[in-house]
Amino acid sequence: MNSAVTSENTTATAAGSAAEGGAGAMDGAAAAAAPTSRRRTVKRVKRVLGFGTLALAVTAAGGYFWLDATSEVKNLGRSDCTAVTPVLTATPAGVPTAADHRAVCDTLRALTEAWGRGDATAYGEQFTADATYTTYVGTHYQGRQDIAEGHRALFGGFVKGTKLADSFLDVRFHGPDTAIVTSRGDTYSGAGAPKATDLTKTQTYTLVREADRGWRIAAFHNTKRQSVMERLSFLWDPATRPAAEK
Repeated sequence: MNSAVTSENTTATAAGSAAEGGAGAMDGAAAAAAPTSRRRTVKRVKRVLGFGTLALAVTAAGGYFWLDATSEVKNLGRSDCTAVTPVLTATPAGVPTAADHRAVCDTLRALTEAWGRGDATAYGEQFTADATYTTYVGTHYQGRQDIAEGHRALFGGFVKGTKLADSFLDVRFHGPDTAIVTSRGDTYSGAGAPKATDLTKTQTYTLVREADRGWRIAAFHNTKRQSVMERLSFLWDPATRPAAEK
């Protein structure tokens, strides 16, 4: 009897051990499989995020290029300053004349020619002694000498060998001694000037007649045209579009 009981107990113990061993093996396999499953999940998530990011980037790039391609300027101006019909506003100081218009255009032509020659001294001479000059990157020059010396460095460096392209939008006189000229412009190299539609900057010149009766630039401001932002603004709120661009 005791031998039989002992045998049964031994058998039961062995069976229990086997069962526990099997369960342990299963738990071990599950534990080993869990990190692999997590890695696969992480890879899957990364892959989805990667494709999603790529899709967003492609969409954004496509949107940018579409906005840029559909941006257009209708008010292109005239390449010849004297071809622009001036607004001649009389003041108590007197009435501006057609000769004043030609003299203002002569000053701007001399400015463009001096740039083309890389002549910083002649460029500076087109400004008043206390003129201000603000570039499209925000650099602000104060006075003729500052303007000339700054451009001496530019003509020998960043813009060496370039020329100026101009397209004049508006010439307005406020009495006989003050004129405001707005234009589109850009720099270029080589023989062919860019088309008016390709000019990337908009400029404002304020000219005054000085004691020697010569017209010089008292203030200049250059702005970089952000065609994509402009196009987006017009699409978002059409009322922001200037009358000349409707």
